[in-house]
Amino acid sequence: MNFYKPLFLTAFLIIFSCGQSVPKPTFFSSPEKINTIVDQFVENEGFPLLYVRLENEEGTVLYEHDAVNRTHLPEEEINGDSWFRIWSMSKIITISLLLDLVEDGLVQLNDPIEKFIPEFKDLKVAVAENDESLATYAREYFKNSSGFSGEYLNNSEISNATCPIRLVNNKNTITVLDLINHQAGFYYATTPFRCLNEMLAEEDFNAMTTNQEIINSMAKMPLVMHAGTEDFYGTNTTVLGFVAERASGKTLEELLNERIKIPLGIKGLRYKKTADINLLPTFSGKDSLLRKATKGELDILGANIPNYEEDNQVFLGGEGMIGTAKGYAAFLRMLMNHGELNGHRFLDEASVRDMYAPHTQLDNDWGYNGYNLWITSNKHLTLGYGDAGLWTGGGYEQTHFWVDPKRKFVGVIMTQMFDIPPQGMNRDNLIRGAMYQQIFEKE
Repeated sequence: MNFYKPLFLTAFLIIFSCGQSVPKPTFFSSPEKINTIVDQFVENEGFPLLYVRLENEEGTVLYEHDAVNRTHLPEEEINGDSWFRIWSMSKIITISLLLDLVEDGLVQLNDPIEKFIPEFKDLKVAVAENDESLATYAREYFKNSSGFSGEYLNNSEISNATCPIRLVNNKNTITVLDLINHQAGFYYATTPFRCLNEMLAEEDFNAMTTNQEIINSMAKMPLVMHAGTEDFYGTNTTVLGFVAERASGKTLEELLNERIKIPLGIKGLRYKKTADINLLPTFSGKDSLLRKATKGELDILGANIPNYEEDNQVFLGGEGMIGTAKGYAAFLRMLMNHGELNGHRFLDEASVRDMYAPHTQLDNDWGYNGYNLWITSNKHLTLGYGDAGLWTGGGYEQTHFWVDPKRKFVGVIMTQMFDIPPQGMNRDNLIRGAMYQQIFEKE
């Protein structure tokens, strides 16, 4: 019997292991070094928490690590199923739903948005006294700023130069494609223009409980440029979500369930919070200090938007989603697989190619914009931030994602904070860079 015992044990271990989730060998030679970098951002008060997850095209976890600042969150535990506000990471999902409607013939990219939202037929454009587009003012100003919101939001020079504003008729028709490319002229309350920010804040979107209320409110506000003339980041994808709802006769939540979550087998994505979902607290890094954010401090739409109360009917396509790292990674894998996941095709390959094809900011040294996907250039490679050709994006509370189409994996970095303190700056690049350093060594 002693002779057979080792054979029996070996067979048992083989059978046992087949029933377990055994990760494939990682392409990181030293994941501990990456763990240390992630941990340091949390330990140094740069972030309250971080969760990092990498998956290959089959959904196998290649890397996973979490870090929580116990001073600020003594009992919080996070993992791939924790729920986060993902803000602008909503955009690429809403765009994908709209493209699916295009494939079904319910919408055309060159359709005027007033076809679906007649409330937006006579929108005005805000210009400076010299008739200069406010978007042009902002573009030049941002070129000369570091990009920290606190620096330009409080700058009075550009505000004084443009406020008060004049309102003129929009010279061009706003199309669905203008919304996708952020060339429609809608804006956030983070512009350098005090008068526009105040106008948006006064609408108090946070108190609204339906999309119709928001549409009625936005119809009263001006655009920052004539449609189609240049690109300006704002609530364009939010309006795109309204178009999708009007064209389909369904809410974004219904479209998400019917076209993505159920057929693709994806959980952990929602446009609307339910009572059983616990969202992590939001933190602020204003004044270089890490602290919990106060109510109404998030100013992207003038107040603490989106309204996550369970009884409202607000579905914001540009910033309203919540999600888990596991759920969002699954969506990214669908994009990486050119529209297919778990044996189900959601988008045609041509639609996905359009999403990462060059559309705007083509002269930028850092890369270019697809359909709300930033495609990295060789500059990321030379600076040690990763590789060229990655599809990247992020959200207002510093969530971040990327797709590596060459190596067939996706990455997600989750947290919940805005106004990053200095010790938290360059987080995405440094974490991703450390990963690619090890990847390049193996290649």
